[in-house]
Amino acid sequence: MSDYIVRATAGNGCIRAFAATTGGLVQHAREIHHTAPVASAALGRMLTAAAMMGTTLKGEKDLITLQIRGDGPLQGIVVSGDSHGRVKGYVFQPNVEIPDLYPGKLNVGGAIGAGYLSVIKDIGMREPYAGRIELISGEIAEDLTYYFAQSEQTPSAVALGVLVETDTSIRRAGGFLIQLLPDATEETISHLEQKLNAIPYVTDLLDMGKTPEEILEMILGDLDLRILDTVPVSFYCNCSKERVEKALISIGREELEKIIREDKKATLHCHFCSKEYHFTEEELHQLLEEAK
Repeated sequence: MSDYIVRATAGNGCIRAFAATTGGLVQHAREIHHTAPVASAALGRMLTAAAMMGTTLKGEKDLITLQIRGDGPLQGIVVSGDSHGRVKGYVFQPNVEIPDLYPGKLNVGGAIGAGYLSVIKDIGMREPYAGRIELISGEIAEDLTYYFAQSEQTPSAVALGVLVETDTSIRRAGGFLIQLLPDATEETISHLEQKLNAIPYVTDLLDMGKTPEEILEMILGDLDLRILDTVPVSFYCNCSKERVEKALISIGREELEKIIREDKKATLHCHFCSKEYHFTEEELHQLLEEAK
């Protein structure tokens, strides 16, 4: 399997850990959305985070959605993931070009700007759970670390990286998420902090070709690391013509009649996967009958 997540525990069960390699799905997202390098990096980091967070969900139909709204040129990003490792997402302004922070370092924080991050979990309850924080850097990993501490009271270390080639293709993408559970001892916490402070940046680890297993071994190898399983991850959009038809019916008779009268056809675009769905005048009349 090319893209996958490793799920593990450590510290006698008081640490849970995830590490992912996501280069293939981030490259797919780049191709369908035609993203410039800084947009590819921002979207890729969000997709990687959603994939890891999605695998913490328990139910078959559970979903997690991450949204960033910022005052930078990217304007915003929306991604979602499910419990099966499937993710999808898009960036509001995919063609943004801004100067790098320094040679070889894309300025994701500058492209996002100031704003907020929302995390919405649909886990079958009457209302989805939603948490929201102000962005502290726009670099996404730091913002998610802050989100976990503030909204879920879970001390966490989040690292996300996307390496973009000079031809704008994706060389590597991935990251890790390590979380302390309530019964973690001070000794375990201190040891983990030392390890996290000593390891290279996640982009460097990815560029070295380190696998998710090797990354977790470097951080947690002497803390009783136990690999639980691996989960394949992929870019997957569940849009379909049938779902789009339901959306058209839901806008109501008057709006459908206006479309038929003025345009005699309709084209709807899926933001997540860029597919287009075309409806002829005859098909619109059929939907109008259903709407009645």
